[in-house]
Amino acid sequence: MKIIQSILCCLIVGQLSAQFAPAANVAGTTAIHKDSSIIINWATEVVDFQRGLEDITNGSGPVASYGDSTAALGYAEGTSTDVVSLGDAGEIVLAFEYPIKDGAGPDFAIFENSFSHDYLEFAHVEVSTDGVNFVRIPSESAIQTSTQTGTYGTTLPEWVHNLAGKYIQGYGTPFDLQDIEDSTGVNLDSINFVKIIDVIGTIDANFGTFDSQGTIINDPYPSAFESGGFDLDAVAVIHENNIFASQQTNDLAIKVYPNPANERLFVVGYSGEYSLIDFSGRVVANGTIDSGNSIELLDFVAGVYILKMGQELSRIVVK
Repeated sequence: MKIIQSILCCLIVGQLSAQFAPAANVAGTTAIHKDSSIIINWATEVVDFQRGLEDITNGSGPVASYGDSTAALGYAEGTSTDVVSLGDAGEIVLAFEYPIKDGAGPDFAIFENSFSHDYLEFAHVEVSTDGVNFVRIPSESAIQTSTQTGTYGTTLPEWVHNLAGKYIQGYGTPFDLQDIEDSTGVNLDSINFVKIIDVIGTIDANFGTFDSQGTIINDPYPSAFESGGFDLDAVAVIHENNIFASQQTNDLAIKVYPNPANERLFVVGYSGEYSLIDFSGRVVANGTIDSGNSIELLDFVAGVYILKMGQELSRIVVK
């Protein structure tokens, strides 16, 4: 009778824990394959990168050192090697060609390099419009917290939600901006930055990491080697705020050069009013111009701008 009760208890605990989307090879998964047609772009720039320690409890120890931060840019490779390791509590901030925006369903996906469906290392995800104010996507963990998951311990995708690293390499974990629709300080139609922060897997509350419900997150620990912590492969864009997607600019009639530019921008084929707009939507300059004349850029901060000339739009990079 005790044996039967034990079995039933284990089954109940397993059912309670397995409450979120399952592995990439199981019906009901939310995993997004790296070659999915819903992916329209990828991260293009590393804005900030801070390696974490190989072991958070050894403050004088080495930091994780595997991979270069640029491995996180462009297409997901779906391999174990072409990644950058963050280390315990390490973090990286990435930017994009066009802002991510809130659309129907998931808006972006993050790829890690797990070699199996049940060996998973996690990271928190935050987003920002201005690169200063970041909002964390709320996460949930149903992993047991009584026994530490070992260095190569087992974790199932069904036990976590909104933590990057939920799926095996080649499959991205999706994130939906609707999950932070009530947040202040960000524009959900203009997410220019994504921050990925390694989850420290220890269940020691002095060092561990907690989900949005205040539950400590138990993932493989320690990982005291050069590739310790979350191993980032790529960040995919599913919905982007690309104002050029539906524009039919007459490239033969209007020429704007050089692009990128650093001192002056010349315009040929257009005379009239113009506006220069940054990616937050703020008009930073305006005036009138005659064909063949130039717009001075010396006082502008490096970045991406929109040059509006009547109904025509051009994407300008100031360096």
